[in-house]
Amino acid sequence: MASLLFQRASWSLQITRTSKSFAICFNTALPRRSQHRNLATEATDSLRSGRASAPRRRPRSDEFRTPFHSTKVYQAQQARRATTATASSSTPQQPPPTSARSQSSAEDVIHTDDLTAGLSDKPFILDEKSRQVDWARSFHGLSNEAFSKEAAEALLAPISLDDIEVKPDGIVYLPEIKYRRILNKAFGPGAWGLAPRGETIVTAKAVTREYALVALGRLVSVARGEQDYFSPEGIPTAVEGCKSNALMRCCKDLGVASELWDPRFIRKFIAESAKEVWVEHQQTQKRRKIWMRKDDQIRYPFKLYTPSAQGTGRPNNSKY
Repeated sequence: MASLLFQRASWSLQITRTSKSFAICFNTALPRRSQHRNLATEATDSLRSGRASAPRRRPRSDEFRTPFHSTKVYQAQQARRATTATASSSTPQQPPPTSARSQSSAEDVIHTDDLTAGLSDKPFILDEKSRQVDWARSFHGLSNEAFSKEAAEALLAPISLDDIEVKPDGIVYLPEIKYRRILNKAFGPGAWGLAPRGETIVTAKAVTREYALVALGRLVSVARGEQDYFSPEGIPTAVEGCKSNALMRCCKDLGVASELWDPRFIRKFIAESAKEVWVEHQQTQKRRKIWMRKDDQIRYPFKLYTPSAQGTGRPNNSKY
């Protein structure tokens, strides 16, 4: 709320502005008739006394007859204020001067690159006239012909149950090094590889990139890998995990470890070769259930938790 006050000896005007309306209050005190002056007599006396050069004072009665023009003055003031505010907002404000101590502390800070903005590792694009195949865009040799009988037997061979691992949440998987061993056995070391087909995308919590599996000079499969990370320092490790995840998905088209995608095989393996146990964290004493192979051992920082004989067989929920 803004308020303007115009005050004279015999009157006062107050204008109050709110967000939705104006309020005007005008107060005046008219002089008594006995106080009115004789203008002719005052003019004659001033000439006789030699004070004609003095500025003539306007009669009080004329003040009441003068037209009111303060609204125009108020509008002009508002226009002037708006112009000043616009000029000040358009002019960039200078930052406040910093002390020598704050400047020295800012110089001590080590600036590091923010990897979450992207790695800028787009694959190299070959010239159209080049004889070399551009695996970043090409689908050369896809489904051209079947691999040899020896390579097919190595790719489609049933996996050993001893190679299957179980995650604490019950997911079964084959370590990525086992996929590489199968490809080396089928094609030979150096006869296959992964070609990136796009830039590494780094989000707030994960890394993803598309790869193409090439074997014997032919494109076999294209898949996108992904890997989570918990801090910017873990992005390089996540990039490598993303590549291994893409390799696992590409091998799915070759039939490598196809049993791990079969729900019936998974349920049978869990029932015969896995178990669910209660463990306790040795530092935080928190307890939870985890899945593991029956022939495996509990590793640090967990240890096997055995409920007390007086309990119901379930750990205490206060520490769970």
